[in-house]
Amino acid sequence: MGGSPLRILVVGAGIAGLAVARALRLAGFRPDVTDKLPPGESTETGLYLPGNAARALHRLGLHDPVRPLGQVIHRQRFFDAAGAPLCEVDLDALWAGVGECRALPRADLHRVLLSGAGGAVRHGAEVRTLDLLPRGVGVTFTDGTSTEYDLVIGADGPRSSVRTLASLGGPPRPVGQVVYRAVLRDGPPVTEWTALLGQRSGMLLVPIGANRLHCYADEAGTDPPADPLARLRDLFADYRGPVPEVLAALDRVHVGITDEVELGRWHRGRVLLVGDAAHATAPTLSQGAAMALEDAVVLAESLRAAGSVEAALVAYESRRRPRTRWVRDRTRDRNRTRDVPPALRDPLLRGRGGRIFGEHYRLLVGPL
Repeated sequence: MGGSPLRILVVGAGIAGLAVARALRLAGFRPDVTDKLPPGESTETGLYLPGNAARALHRLGLHDPVRPLGQVIHRQRFFDAAGAPLCEVDLDALWAGVGECRALPRADLHRVLLSGAGGAVRHGAEVRTLDLLPRGVGVTFTDGTSTEYDLVIGADGPRSSVRTLASLGGPPRPVGQVVYRAVLRDGPPVTEWTALLGQRSGMLLVPIGANRLHCYADEAGTDPPADPLARLRDLFADYRGPVPEVLAALDRVHVGITDEVELGRWHRGRVLLVGDAAHATAPTLSQGAAMALEDAVVLAESLRAAGSVEAALVAYESRRRPRTRWVRDRTRDRNRTRDVPPALRDPLLRGRGGRIFGEHYRLLVGPL
């Protein structure tokens, strides 16, 4: 169906939606892209892209505009709360032949994707109803306008309205993590991906270029505190390494909870979910953006190769489920280590941690 006049609507203009729009344009389609939010910068955060994300960006023709951004990351280093080494993962070896690992501001990647998608997004357009028709989808927006499409793609995140309207699933499930994010300028000299692991909490520091650090921390729980910065300083007061300097320099932090989405199916009629709307997980493996970029590549290939929209959606889901299931299962595996007392966990990580953590990406190193 490549180059066919299919009328396609992509709901959501985040990483998943813009990547899908870019992939569809390369395949000869001209999708409409809508987002319920007004245009504007999102919360300032950093983003770490593993090697499989770089491979997907190559396939989307976006590697060159991304390459000058952020910083290439060569290894992951794990420490205990006192700052003593636990293990490390050689990322150049792990992702050899696949792609380099890079950390950058999320807004920078969003701008590249927006340009690659053609730049035209209808903002403030929230979907009110979806009517599943025999050969299409009737869409009504909250402003009262209605349009019929051959395919509607929900790329609107873990709290997807498309998922609800198409009866593909309910709200996401909280995984029991409160997360804190911030970008720190002119902080301590952290040059690689650096994680410090405590008892049911941890902090990650990743350089994203221009003397900026992406700071991510989490703890077990479901209720965000009223004063996130005070809670963060209290939670990590006994941590060593670069943490004291980070805590002293932070003046603002964003807090939220982590959700997980697990569905029996990703499409119904001619409505399809992609990215976090279909398979959100905790960010433990840093695969959220990578899975969204891969989704885009595979969906465009499936639509181009299939003889019908229905066949394309079946082919897409059959290709993507094994990889997203792997990410979900390995994420849960790694998250379970949070409940292991450091006295038992840390000796294991010092002996085998590099191999264990590297194994979590084994399937993802393989082809799409």
